[in-house]
Amino acid sequence: MAAAATRITQLLVAKPCVSASHQTSRLSIPCYGNETKGASWTKLRSSSFLPATHTFYQTCHSNASNSRRQAVKAMSAGGDKQSLPGLPIDLRGKRAFIAGIADDNGYGWAIAKSLAAAGAEILVGTWVPALNIFETSLRRGKFDESRVLPDGSLMEIAKVYPLDAVFDSPEDVPEDIKANKRYAGSSNWTVKEVAESVKKDFGSIDILVHSLANGPEVTKPLLETSRNGYLAAISASSYSFVSLLKHFLPIINPGGATISLTYIASERIIPGYGGGMSSAKAALESDTQVLAFEAGRKHNVRVNTISAGPLGSRAAKAIGFIDMMINYSLENAPLQKELTADEVGNTAAFLSSPLASAITGAVVYVDNGLNAMGVGVDSPVFRDLDIPRAPQN
Repeated sequence: MAAAATRITQLLVAKPCVSASHQTSRLSIPCYGNETKGASWTKLRSSSFLPATHTFYQTCHSNASNSRRQAVKAMSAGGDKQSLPGLPIDLRGKRAFIAGIADDNGYGWAIAKSLAAAGAEILVGTWVPALNIFETSLRRGKFDESRVLPDGSLMEIAKVYPLDAVFDSPEDVPEDIKANKRYAGSSNWTVKEVAESVKKDFGSIDILVHSLANGPEVTKPLLETSRNGYLAAISASSYSFVSLLKHFLPIINPGGATISLTYIASERIIPGYGGGMSSAKAALESDTQVLAFEAGRKHNVRVNTISAGPLGSRAAKAIGFIDMMINYSLENAPLQKELTADEVGNTAAFLSSPLASAITGAVVYVDNGLNAMGVGVDSPVFRDLDIPRAPQN
């Protein structure tokens, strides 16, 4: 999944009046997700009460003849540098590019909101075939409720770029894709072209987020996965991060940070998570370590990945058993509560901030501790064991 940018007319319009009492909608990921405003949002708000950097998609006019796409003017609060109490996550004056947002229901969206709440300016890369629907939904206010930040303002996006991270440069695009009507009207959407467009439009970024994963044969057992299906999963879910970092690294400011999203299937057997996706996540985690060394030595840029627990996002539902995984986590994780996407988003904000300046090459688990378990304690074989349970509300 990805996105790229044709020429975009940006108009700054008054923000709609949205009450701070509005709840943010639930996020999830392909491995992605988004949830209601919870305790973790409250913590972020108390430690970093900042103006919205993101009034996500205010009104923009598109011009079909010029193939213009809508964009949102996101202003970071870099000019309002007042000291903050405590130990805040302060990303004012920073700019983030998040690849892989196509709706308000994924981890990419949750990460964007947390970064925006901390003061960062947001750029988005959206998969080309999903671009029109995404922009239309933003323009029509369908995401307004889930755009609400902890201070009651609305998240903004500075610009939305069409992106297909499966292709590094125009020369890699096959003729059938070029002729595909779902790509009509969009241009400059390969990884190299998007990086060049961002450089032309903004000069540099500070944070790069990879929220991309796709396996066309994810529902097939590995033994039944074709070579093409396996390689497609690796290409879209792990090499796409290598490509993004390769092309964006020259415009990431020293001291910057990159984050990707992984899943416990990289190191544990998760029946039903097939099609080479477990292999892709394992490759992504290995690449995180190697890229941390290379990007750290060459550009002083940090590289980390978040291993997020199961969440019922639209993308995750394509796997077909996400509800079972959520229930399994509730029964077996050390913390018996539902994981929310903003918990992943807040972790990404921390890893992107100076507070995490010595953390790189790490897999950070945000899964209520499920990764630490060696057995499923809900198994009938443990029925006679006195296993503690969380108090029922």
